[in-house]
Amino acid sequence: MRVLIVDDEFSMREYLELLLAKWGHDVQVYGTVEGALTALTTTEVDLVISDLKVGSDTGFRVLKVARALPFPPEVIIITAFGTPATAIEAVREGAYDYICKPFDNAELKLLVTRALEKREIRGENLRLRQSLVGASSMVGKSAAVAQVLSLIDKVAASPRSTVLITGESGTGKELVARAIHTRSDRSGGPFMAINCAALAEGVLESELFGHVKGAYTGATSDREGLLVAAQSGTLFLDEIGEISPAIQVKLLRVLQERTLRPVGGTQEVKFEARIVAATNKVLEQEVTAGRFREDLLYRLNVITIEVPPLRARREDIPLLAQHFLNDAAEELGRPGLHFVSDTVDLLSRYDFPGNVRQLANIVERAATLSSGDEVKPESLPPALRGEVETSSGQPHISLSGAFSLERFLDEAESRYLKEALRQAGGVKGRAAELLGLSFRSFRYRLAKHGLE
Repeated sequence: MRVLIVDDEFSMREYLELLLAKWGHDVQVYGTVEGALTALTTTEVDLVISDLKVGSDTGFRVLKVARALPFPPEVIIITAFGTPATAIEAVREGAYDYICKPFDNAELKLLVTRALEKREIRGENLRLRQSLVGASSMVGKSAAVAQVLSLIDKVAASPRSTVLITGESGTGKELVARAIHTRSDRSGGPFMAINCAALAEGVLESELFGHVKGAYTGATSDREGLLVAAQSGTLFLDEIGEISPAIQVKLLRVLQERTLRPVGGTQEVKFEARIVAATNKVLEQEVTAGRFREDLLYRLNVITIEVPPLRARREDIPLLAQHFLNDAAEELGRPGLHFVSDTVDLLSRYDFPGNVRQLANIVERAATLSSGDEVKPESLPPALRGEVETSSGQPHISLSGAFSLERFLDEAESRYLKEALRQAGGVKGRAAELLGLSFRSFRYRLAKHGLE
């Protein structure tokens, strides 16, 4: 650990330098505040030990600059015997602790050890939070992803507003909810999630609002619901479009009043959690059909974030596939796993009706089934290779008297020509390369199909 010592007495600086070095620390000593401030702003320091009075200057200046750093060091103030009141004030200003002169070496060592332990814990928490933010960020470089990430940052800065996340199944709506939580001031509180479609009405009611002892058979004690258990954190209500009319009425009142009444209870209980809901349904259509309350919809969609389907951001598929392959390689203990280009091309062309979740499962399957370090097309499901798999595992071919092989091949050739042009952005030379054709042959086939 790097320790910075600030004291205007040469003998004290020398003594502390020898003592801290003996305890295994990298020590820097300064006789002036200005020298210490320069060191603080140019090198990373874990601990500062500063005399309260440094010549005509004060250790408070060192403390103020130290605490303003992005990852501030701990600060211990040394004060002359009989003047602890000022040192206590330093603690109020952010110093870890103070020690009076003359001090006992064992006492100083204990103080240094505890201060450095605190810094190490803060560092671990910071790294964990950063990893959570990274883990809960959408992977991709498309404009659609950039727009979602921008909305996440704006929503995170407004920690009270209710958020509605919409999008198809498998697009990563919970990922967005977690990103909102981890990037907000609520990140110190819990993130709690519940799938509203997975529970019966009575169970869901108890899970959300809690119950009192004797509320129903089996309720042998009071139990707080998730709205209260989430404290100052975030409660994520997944599949909100599936809740019953009765739960909708109760949830509407809870959102309006910010209080709730447990099942079987008579007392109102306040809750502080932020509500983030998600659905793969179009709630406006559900309102029109009479299945969802319009007033509840207005309460939920104060801010709406729409997560795009994977087919709407195809440029992100290779990045996502590589991300999932890296995870699979680590899990399987095969760090050399990598895609061949044909595999990436097939993945990029597929529509993924199950979106990101389906892509993750397909990559995990391919990584598991691949031989050696190369993930080849044969490791992908038949549907991605343009085949229909039968129960026997063999491609299914349906023939009838009206079938024309020539027409089938012409149609297939035309589709591949159009797709190659689309992927090549209309550049014919590049499209020809994608199909493994010479430019002359490619031009001939374009003319043949009227695509020139």
